[in-house]
Amino acid sequence: MKNLLILVLLGGSVFGRTKAWNPCDYGAKGDGVSVNTKSIQKAIDTCAEAGGGLVLLNEGIYVSGTVKLRSNVTLNIDETAVLRGSADIKDYESITPRINYLYRARFTKSLIYAESQTNICLTGSGVIDGQGPLFPAKKGDDGGRPYLIRFSECKGVRVSGLMFLNSARWLSHYLACEDVEIERISIRSRIRHNRDGIDVDSCNGVRINDCDIYSGDDAIVLKSTVAELPCQNVSVTNCRLSGKPASLKLGTESNGGFENITFADCYLYDGREGIAIEEVDGGINRNVCVSNIVMQNIDVPIFIRLGNRARPIPGEPKPGMGSLRDIVIRNVKATGASNIGCSITGLPGHPVEDITLENICIEFAGNGTEEMADRKVPQKESSYPMAWMFGELPAYGFYCRHVKGLTMRNIELSFLKNDARPAVIAQDVQGLVVEGLNAQVKAGVKHLVEIPPCK
Repeated sequence: MKNLLILVLLGGSVFGRTKAWNPCDYGAKGDGVSVNTKSIQKAIDTCAEAGGGLVLLNEGIYVSGTVKLRSNVTLNIDETAVLRGSADIKDYESITPRINYLYRARFTKSLIYAESQTNICLTGSGVIDGQGPLFPAKKGDDGGRPYLIRFSECKGVRVSGLMFLNSARWLSHYLACEDVEIERISIRSRIRHNRDGIDVDSCNGVRINDCDIYSGDDAIVLKSTVAELPCQNVSVTNCRLSGKPASLKLGTESNGGFENITFADCYLYDGREGIAIEEVDGGINRNVCVSNIVMQNIDVPIFIRLGNRARPIPGEPKPGMGSLRDIVIRNVKATGASNIGCSITGLPGHPVEDITLENICIEFAGNGTEEMADRKVPQKESSYPMAWMFGELPAYGFYCRHVKGLTMRNIELSFLKNDARPAVIAQDVQGLVVEGLNAQVKAGVKHLVEIPPCK
């Protein structure tokens, strides 16, 4: 017992003496004016060369251009500190990730960058401010608006506790990374379009938990911009999300496909799309589970789309037709939806497969007309996927077309204003199972309309 006590005391003593490298020791000034890029980088490099440890920013506002995080280094910004991106684009190094992906050599600027590093951390309870309003969006500005965070091909990434403000572009981009954990961060970046909160791109093993995101574009979006490298084994839980357009999305860029994705226990509010699951660039999208979601004032709560935009990655052949299957969405309650309606759509000969909707309760705006009920919905095979791409749908609840294997169980649909459209339309849907459809309809209008495929 005595020896054990000595070991415990020694361990505590060693931990207590863990060295922290302070950029102020290398000339940094937290005055909100001085540009501290070289001083912060020197602290990171010295820490890494010593085998790793903690680089600590405290007591001040530290302006900086691009800094590169290195293996085994934790950059900690404590509650007394702000890391503020420089207002001068010349302070941001132009870096092209080595991996070949969709936007290679286009978007090259970032405040915090790492590539092929292991065990890197961003922690603390301070603020990282991108000063996004100082970088106006304009055509051809690929190199003119920096990310706040960009990590490419890194392993063992931890980001926690921080407040992120006003990114000039996507706020954080995790590209082809493995073993990523993002927790207890807040994002406030609703300043303009093209300001995603978290972009998880062709990564494997990502956990996002207990985050609060209010973003000018998608709040959390999964992409796969590396050919044949799927975004897989990703979970998003216990988050509060508001994005314009989407709060939870996967598939806008989808060359590599998606597998084993979980969204659970989240609150989504004030946006256009709630849950958007898409595949349009030739990948395989499968095994997605969404559960226990509450939405308020989301125009289109559920949007599932298999299309064929087939956008190629530079230097790669044009992708073939992709697939989307094995999707489960259960325990969803949404109020304040618009009158557009939700849609689940594939293409002729290429259906979405094995979709389960269970315990879904949605209140729509209603006010649909007979003309809307008679609308012919275009295929829009190669169009950019978005929930309002078809316009106001001929069903006020769910418009389902080109689906193989659709189960709708315990579905409750209602509207605030009288609607002349049916609650559900199933067109070219094979294997439709409906159990417990409780839908409000106008007198003389059917709950469910089934339309067979054209011969």
